[in-house]
Amino acid sequence: MRTQLVLGVAALAAGVHLAAQAPRPDPIVRENTTQKVSDHVYVIPDNSVPLVPNVGIIVGDRAVLVVDTGMGARNGATVLREAQKVSGAKAMFLATTHVHPEHDLGAQAFPPTVKMIRAEAQVQEIAETGLATTDLFRGMSPVNAELLRDAQFRKADITFRDSYDLDLGSVRVRLMAMGFNHTKGDTAFFVEPDAVLFAGDIVMMRLPNVTGPESRVKQWLSSLDALEALKPQLIVPSHGPTGDVAIIAAYRAYFRKGSV
Repeated sequence: MRTQLVLGVAALAAGVHLAAQAPRPDPIVRENTTQKVSDHVYVIPDNSVPLVPNVGIIVGDRAVLVVDTGMGARNGATVLREAQKVSGAKAMFLATTHVHPEHDLGAQAFPPTVKMIRAEAQVQEIAETGLATTDLFRGMSPVNAELLRDAQFRKADITFRDSYDLDLGSVRVRLMAMGFNHTKGDTAFFVEPDAVLFAGDIVMMRLPNVTGPESRVKQWLSSLDALEALKPQLIVPSHGPTGDVAIIAAYRAYFRKGSV
């Protein structure tokens, strides 16, 4: 199993190298593109632009939760404006699917009154790795370097070990620490009653993004089972098009084939 994952990392690295040689859009979250996907959930789509996340905005009667912020303060400010358009002056919470720069480091644009929620695994990952991945992203292009200038991780106001239920008023979001799949701090979000799942990089239309030898097929398959058991009607991945439980089935088949 480990051999297959290491090979996956090598393939991913080769793909990143080739992509870096071809012109591609700047990693900018686009303003005025927010879409309502269910009664309480909005998404700022990434339009499949590399290093741009699908941003989630979950709006309740009393508060709003923003999931992922884009890379750096410029993108974070765009996400904040888009969230305020659909939520007004409601209390705001902020969380991230994982601590890679394009998901986490726009958080600095949010005011101090916004509460940051992190799984303990994310807090530990930040403490262990610091800004090493951020420095790698800065070196990819001058645009990245500018976006990530002075970027720092936002400290958690609320932490949890395994799961945390956030009541926004008329809608509840279950935050779930998923273990090491794509990263150590992988966190998924399930919106009730809308049955919308924000799956991070654990489930996407494209092939799994395996980032290191700590990833394990057994763990990833366990995470897929746990997410499928939620019976999501809509899955919003970190990157690329949204889908349904068929995405989970495709990932399961891929990992089982690769681990034989």
